[in-house]
Amino acid sequence: MTPRMNIFQVAPEGSKAMLAVEAAINQSGLEHSLAELVRLRASQINGCAFCIHMHVKDALKNGESDIRIHLLDGWRDSPLFTDRERAALNWTEALTRIAKTHAPDADYALLQSQFDENEIAHLTLLIGAINLWNRVQIGLRAVHPVDASVAAVA
Repeated sequence: MTPRMNIFQVAPEGSKAMLAVEAAINQSGLEHSLAELVRLRASQINGCAFCIHMHVKDALKNGESDIRIHLLDGWRDSPLFTDRERAALNWTEALTRIAKTHAPDADYALLQSQFDENEIAHLTLLIGAINLWNRVQIGLRAVHPVDASVAAVA
């Protein structure tokens, strides 16, 4: 796959604005581990290899377990995720699939059972941001770094 462009070079002001949103989310008090699960789950749904690669690496670097990463796609059926993580992942799926779900009241009520208003606001911004990053990276054909030791044999 050949990248179409580097968004950071072509649109530096827009990229800086997106990074400022990320910085605000990171300063919001949401747990870093939760934020990485949300970013990773949205990226899985959207099929963004660049973002999946980035957020798996970041999650592992920050102490997330291999098994929870492997089971993330099946979080509903795994006891390895907390009620708080489940509410966040449910909201992630609802907003990532917004055209289908329309963000149901029941999903929002579940979210309210685990998060305060400030956390919900920042979690919602986080989900919106990762969905934008996914669309940018997929649309512009960003290619994740490849470690030669794990690359497919041609």
